Amino acid sequence: MISFPNAKINLGLNVLERRADGFHEIESVLVPIQYCDCLEIIMYQGIDAENCDMEVLGNTIDEVVSDNLCVKAYELVASNSKLPAVKIRLLKNIPTGAGLGGGSSDAAFTIKMLNKLFDLELSNDLMKSMCAELGSDCSFFIENKISMSTGRGEVLEPFELDLEGKQLVMVQPDLQVSTRKAYERIVPNSIRRGHLQEFLSQPIETWQENVENDFESSVFDKNPELKSIKQELYNQGALYASMTGSGSALFGIFDNEVEVSVELSGHRVEKCPFLS
Repeated sequence: MISFPNAKINLGLNVLERRADGFHEIESVLVPIQYCDCLEIIMYQGIDAENCDMEVLGNTIDEVVSDNLCVKAYELVASNSKLPAVKIRLLKNIPTGAGLGGGSSDAAFTIKMLNKLFDLELSNDLMKSMCAELGSDCSFFIENKISMSTGRGEVLEPFELDLEGKQLVMVQPDLQVSTRKAYERIVPNSIRRGHLQEFLSQPIETWQENVENDFESSVFDKNPELKSIKQELYNQGALYASMTGSGSALFGIFDNEVEVSVELSGHRVEKCPFLS
């Protein structure tokens, strides 16, 4: 079985307060985009078969295979349901440390694929609960629809947002931002000028002044080139531009097809349709 785990972007990301459990209360609207990895799971047979054999290709990172979220997802499902040995092949296209949720998406799709492949009949709610153990934004990828995300990111509610006809341009600089370190540097703020839901219900032209990603200030201070990229997206006609997650990827939403100018050509640039 093959599937294509997709990325997400954050429209607004408000970090409200630090919780007693060490996590942070946040609010953000998550939007799925057509920017994907490729994930294959097959039954693995043979006398040397391990429970979960994993191969990662493409944009790989230096990690122990057992630490990969796909393996952890397999182990989590196996702790609830009897599973045969499997071989997982993952072709990474979504960059790591970019705020695009690639690892979380891979894990969620692993759970969905195991559920379908072996007729486990796991409910969406149970799969979301499993995902919440793997990452704060992992649950989002079970239903994979535009959602308001609260709590530490795992509390999800459907959110109506009309992005029809809009074009998304993603810019990925050649650097990674550690989510853990980004949270260490941020100062939570629960006092807001208004509610994110209300701001996003207004015309997109008003978002620049009202829809903010709280990570931008500290991340831009350490990586000023990211601030320059955001401004360049506006220079090229973006209706709204922002960093996604804790970075380092940035995006611009445009009214029409846009040809990227030389000012952005030194970075990885992708045109990514929104997933409906």
